[in-house]
Amino acid sequence: MPRRGKIVRRTVIPDARYDNLNVTRMIGRVMKDGKRSIAEMIIYRAIDIIEDRAKTSNNEMLKKPAIEIFEQAIRNASPAIEVRPKRVGGATYQVPVDIRQDRRNALSMRWIINAARSRKSKPMFEKLAQELLDAAVMEGGAVRKKDEMHKMADSNKAFAHYKR
Repeated sequence: MPRRGKIVRRTVIPDARYDNLNVTRMIGRVMKDGKRSIAEMIIYRAIDIIEDRAKTSNNEMLKKPAIEIFEQAIRNASPAIEVRPKRVGGATYQVPVDIRQDRRNALSMRWIINAARSRKSKPMFEKLAQELLDAAVMEGGAVRKKDEMHKMADSNKAFAHYKR
């Protein structure tokens, strides 16, 4: 809790093409050095690639509009619980705590982008499109990261009574 006053959250304006808040947030996270037009191009081209691949896919989960696949990928990569360190009498315990919805979305977007950046030898929009498609069907690096976090919380559930 801050000592200097109330934290004022910025209101996010939906993006122009899809009128979606999560697309705007994703653009902001992909953006480097203030180059918003490049980040928009990366996101929009990734969603266009998802649209093309969804048409040709034989997977029933991907027979939806691209923006719904995008939203599904974010939901699938969102963790429900995380561990926070808590000092109790000289020992530090990893205490599992629930996560607010805005932090869930922020973590899932960060993990999707980092997993896409760690893929090799393609343009960013193709790597991002593939990572979003993988996350939509519960695969890929971001979903693996979520599963690791859930395993960590599950293994430390004995310390859940230390919640803040």
